[in-house]
Amino acid sequence: MPSTRPRDRLPFIGLQRSPLLRLLAINLAIGAFAATLLVGGLLWLNPGHLRELIFADRSPGVGLGLLLASFIVTFGSTAMGSAIMAQGRKERDGGDSGGRRSRLAAQRVPRQQRPV
Repeated sequence: MPSTRPRDRLPFIGLQRSPLLRLLAINLAIGAFAATLLVGGLLWLNPGHLRELIFADRSPGVGLGLLLASFIVTFGSTAMGSAIMAQGRKERDGGDSGGRRSRLAAQRVPRQQRPV
């Protein structure tokens, strides 16, 4: 007889406890919030009569939806990517990144002589 516990019925419930997926979801929400603010600001400022162009259409929801979706994809993926790239920084650098020196070393390169 199959078990009816919620954990057995929903195999994806373990994914919610994954720290990586939680990090990505939080940063996607941050990017979506920033995108919503930007679209709202664009509609409020009305650059190039954008608001008038969108609302003069028979179905302005399509234009708004496409504009908002494209900004959500852009800002959400940027926030998620920067969060992923910053993952290893704390472990490598000892936590604080302030006042950190570069590990690059200067190297002398001999000048090449031009052929005459």
